[in-house]
Amino acid sequence: MTVALHIHDLQLGYDGPRGLHTVVDGFSLALDAGRIGCLLGPSGCGKTTVLRAIAGFEPARAGRIELGDVLLSTPGTHLPPEHRRVGMMFQEYALFPHLTAAQNVGFGLRRQAAVARAARVAEMLALVGLAEAGARFPHELSGGQQQRIALARALAPAPALLLLDEPFSNLDGATRERLTVEVRDILHQAGQTAVLVTHNEREAQVMADRIGTMHNGRLTRW
Repeated sequence: MTVALHIHDLQLGYDGPRGLHTVVDGFSLALDAGRIGCLLGPSGCGKTTVLRAIAGFEPARAGRIELGDVLLSTPGTHLPPEHRRVGMMFQEYALFPHLTAAQNVGFGLRRQAAVARAARVAEMLALVGLAEAGARFPHELSGGQQQRIALARALAPAPALLLLDEPFSNLDGATRERLTVEVRDILHQAGQTAVLVTHNEREAQVMADRIGTMHNGRLTRW
């Protein structure tokens, strides 16, 4: 298989009054294309910081991040987030309340011709099982349906990599269990490479093809 995401000896941190405060150190992994990887660990272990670095919101202090044959980050190179072909899905969904489900899904496709945009939106709504919900507004959808619309919106621009930051944490237990399986199946059906961040071991086991355990800023197992 082709390696989609390659991180080598990554160091992340910020400048403090006593110099560099290291948050992540010696972090390396390789994730094959079309696979779902998971960073599992407690709050404060550095997993979300790694996600932000992949997205382009944190600079690399050492090491490198590559997506396919594109260098995203080293200490001397920092590709802007908008040029990385990396999508993100957050726990808050962040759907626009004044836009319909279809308009939310198509929000990142505004530069496409109207016919192509409409076709892609219809394709994504069908992929997440909400083909008939395009005209509904977010407040007319259940929490699980809103989650799937947020996923469709993240997938619509065809990102090379999708990042999911604790995407199920705001849902009740039953909905969370169901959506974990549904989202996994949707990502596999789409052939989407993805990285999930969670502190929930059950969620990681159900969702991911590869699990990375993090502790104190280091990857202890992959």
